[in-house]
Amino acid sequence: MLSAYRLREEPYYRPVGDEVGLFAAAAAARLPMILKGPTGSGKTRLLEHMAWRLGRPLVTVACHEDMSAADLVGRWLLEPAGTVWQDGPLTRAVRHGAICYLDEVVEARQDTLVAIHPLTDSRRMLPLERTGEVVRAHPDFLLCVSYNPGYQAAQKDLKESTKQRFGALAFGYPDPAREAEIVAHEAGVEAALAARLVRVGAASRALVAEGLAEGASTRMLIQAGRLIAAGIGFVPACTLAVATPLTDDPALRDALAALLDAQATG
Repeated sequence: MLSAYRLREEPYYRPVGDEVGLFAAAAAARLPMILKGPTGSGKTRLLEHMAWRLGRPLVTVACHEDMSAADLVGRWLLEPAGTVWQDGPLTRAVRHGAICYLDEVVEARQDTLVAIHPLTDSRRMLPLERTGEVVRAHPDFLLCVSYNPGYQAAQKDLKESTKQRFGALAFGYPDPAREAEIVAHEAGVEAALAARLVRVGAASRALVAEGLAEGASTRMLIQAGRLIAAGIGFVPACTLAVATPLTDDPALRDALAALLDAQATG
């Protein structure tokens, strides 16, 4: 039923701690999970890796402020033969034993998130108010959500009553050696170049104290590496993939340009 959501190949993931074992233990205990950390720090990649490792389909929902409960659980549709019920992504995952991943969950409306509460305690069920059905969760069903604590506003934080229903893993950026290994593998560049890109990332993160909202993510460094592998120069690639997306402030852009120049020759 959910064959399209099964990963066919193992996604590359370089652990930075014991997160793989902890997630596997949480899945075995059917404990819903929160993944929290900065953008591009490996939250989604860990989940993809674990879905492959556990042999479960992965149903991903990108949350947004206009998302309704019907977008998650399903709705009645008008067909030529009459009205038919169509399960939403959450309901499909519950019925058939997938991992359901609500990405950037704090962007969803609070009234929408109420729908997940019966799935996050011992009941493990999803009431469908519009049909009167109560869907009991498949034994392999697992609910996971993610968010970036650095971006959330107070009004968009998860309620404490929601947080306490989950286990949680906190993500940061890897140490330089691991991050360079990740960048080299994902971008297809040599270790020395990957190390230079990682130094750019570390220097940009240091600018957070000077007013930069957030430093370069590992994802951005990989994107810069791929551009370089395609023949773009170091500074233009990093400007395109890192410096310009990070800020519109002229002073901060000048600071980023300076650190790129410092790394341009290795």
